[in-house]
Amino acid sequence: MTVYTEKFTISSNGFDDLIDITSKVQNIVLNANVENAIVNISTAVSTASIITLEQQEGLAFDFASIMENIIPLNKIYKHDLSWHEGNAHAHLRAALLGSNITLSVIDKKIVIDKFQKIVFIDFDTKTGMRQIIVSVVY
Repeated sequence: MTVYTEKFTISSNGFDDLIDITSKVQNIVLNANVENAIVNISTAVSTASIITLEQQEGLAFDFASIMENIIPLNKIYKHDLSWHEGNAHAHLRAALLGSNITLSVIDKKIVIDKFQKIVFIDFDTKTGMRQIIVSVVY
């Protein structure tokens, strides 16, 4: 088994910022120069997740609304009482969704629906640069 890995950094606004990273990930798959494989997309950011989602304004609104219903922003969490960062909700949302996904690659293309995107979601309360790691396993 061989693993080809690249990293890249994106700028995020936080507060449920949804960032389409599909083309960057697809380019890394092409750089790996393999026909068939799996690709793992991950982040070490503890307040962010990577998922697939149709990137459509209404769906993005619905997604944020559901996350707010499950893990509210303005609730008092013990983490916030200890660390005073006000981002416990971000850690919890990221833990719920996970920090990585693995997708199939067939004929040098990531296998996702034509409307589906690979999306980085930053739940944090701060803006910043966020690192994404892409590993192609073949």
